[in-house]
Parts: sequence; structure tokens; C-alpha cells
Amino acid sequence: MCEYCGCRQVEPIADLMDEHLVLLEIAGDLRRALLERDTALAEAKRSRLVELLAEHVGREEEGIFAALRAQGDYVEEVDALEAEHVSLDESVAMLDLGSPDAVEALDRVDAELSDHIDKENLGIFPVAVVTLGATGWEIVERAHARTPAATQATT
Repeated sequence: MCEYCGCRQVEPIADLMDEHLVLLEIAGDLRRALLERDTALAEAKRSRLVELLAEHVGREEEGIFAALRAQGDYVEEVDALEAEHVSLDESVAMLDLGSPDAVEALDRVDAELSDHIDKENLGIFPVAVVTLGATGWEIVERAHARTPAATQATT
């Protein structure tokens, strides 16, 4: 994760970046549960992943993405990231935890998630920090106030 641009000094961005780490951690926990054939734990971890992903995506799309869109900035990039959100949601929800190929399927989802996170952490978040004006940050703050950062919850 990049630490050079100062994104982590902006609380809403830092919260989203922290959630990225939690999402990856939960995916790792899910993988370990699958390897241990602990289906109850695997289902609990997948449920938590689905829940946190939905909260996180909502905060991004109603905050940073909506603010950039309102300014007319990076709309194509935002559209692409939102399409990836839909794909990730579907991929996680469709994981067949009882399949003999569940770990390999999860590894593909994890790679998709990691790639997506890099695009946000190293791309759209730094762009937002330097391009959003006061009105944009008001949109972000309202979105984050409606749905507080999910990182306070336990994984």
C-alpha cells in the first residue's frame, strides 16, 4: 500500500483503506477455514465478507465516487470501479463453499479483490485527495456519516 501521497491523512480515505485491509484479512480467514474444511466458519467468514463489502462499496460509491462524478472528474474510471464492485459482489456471493474447487475459486476472487483495491488505493483515492473541492468533501462526509466505517466491528 502506498504511503507517499498523503491519502492516509484524509480520514475518509484512511477509513476506506483500512477497510480494504480488513476485507483481505477476512478473505484470508475464509481461505483458511476452507482448507481446514470448517464449513461453519467458512460460511460465517463469507457472510462477514459480503456484509462488509456491501457497507464499504456503499460508502465509496455514495462518497468519493459520487463526489468525483458530481464534479465531472474521472467518470469513466469511477464507472469501471463500480462495475468491478458488482463483479466482486457476485463472485463472493456465488462461491460454492462445498465445492472441491472452492479454494481455487476463492483465490480468483481474492486476486480480483486485490487488483481492485490497488486501483483504488493507488489511483482514484490519490486523485480524489488532490481534485475534490469543498463541495466534494461535503458529499464524502455525508456518506461516511450515514454509514460509519465498518472497521470498528470485529472480523
